[in-house]
Amino acid sequence: MDLTRHNTTAGPRWAVDGNYLPTGVTLSGLLALPASGLASLVSQLKTDEAATGGLLAPIDPNQEVWGSGVTYLRSRDARKAESKTSADVYQLVYDAERPEIFFKQAGWRTVGHGQNVRIRADTTWNVPEPELVLVINAAGEIVGYTAGNDMSSRDIEGENPLYLPQAKTYNGSCAVGRAIRLLSAAQLTDLPIQLAISRGEAVVFAGETATSRMKRTFPDLADWLFRELTFPYGAFLMTGTGIVPPDSFTLQRGDLIRVTIGSVTLENPVG
Repeated sequence: MDLTRHNTTAGPRWAVDGNYLPTGVTLSGLLALPASGLASLVSQLKTDEAATGGLLAPIDPNQEVWGSGVTYLRSRDARKAESKTSADVYQLVYDAERPEIFFKQAGWRTVGHGQNVRIRADTTWNVPEPELVLVINAAGEIVGYTAGNDMSSRDIEGENPLYLPQAKTYNGSCAVGRAIRLLSAAQLTDLPIQLAISRGEAVVFAGETATSRMKRTFPDLADWLFRELTFPYGAFLMTGTGIVPPDSFTLQRGDLIRVTIGSVTLENPVG
């Protein structure tokens, strides 16, 4: 069961499996409900009206996207290699009980499928980070996932880990979509993750991994996020990347980034 958000003449509207939900139904409202029975309720609310409006990011403006890092061995190794001063901190957080969690983006600033992501004008080394994004209700229960692109400026974070907010959070740095797949946490443990970057007619980078290669579990990450924070409208949590292009690679304007997680695909041109 897939939830999508669409642009209509009356404003954004949510849909399920290609048909609109009633006007006024929001993801924020749905995530205020318990996980048990959510899929059944959404199915009952489904109308006969086909969802024809253009796709928007499947997130309400008042929701938040958070990030987690160094959850895959490949990510740990890449962070250590790029760091000029503090390589040891990445090993420490990889092994620690407490994960790295950071604020990524507000819902209203998050872009969706087909919309432009950006690279910072003051950087020279930029990469996409394909990540499974947990969709979590107000009670901290995982209700599904979407595909995400956690755009990152590696030279900024590499210069000093305290620059991470600037490397991670800027206009056009966060994309999610194209849909939210309603699934339990147990159904997310071995999903394939693929990344392809096209430049003109050529694929200039491609890689793959799987969620089974994660150091941490999805319920553990969700628990840490909700431990001292409340999310009355639910939350989105990027769960880290296991695919990192080689050090010689950097994104260019005009590139097309394709992230596929399970059967959910997110595509974004670099603007």
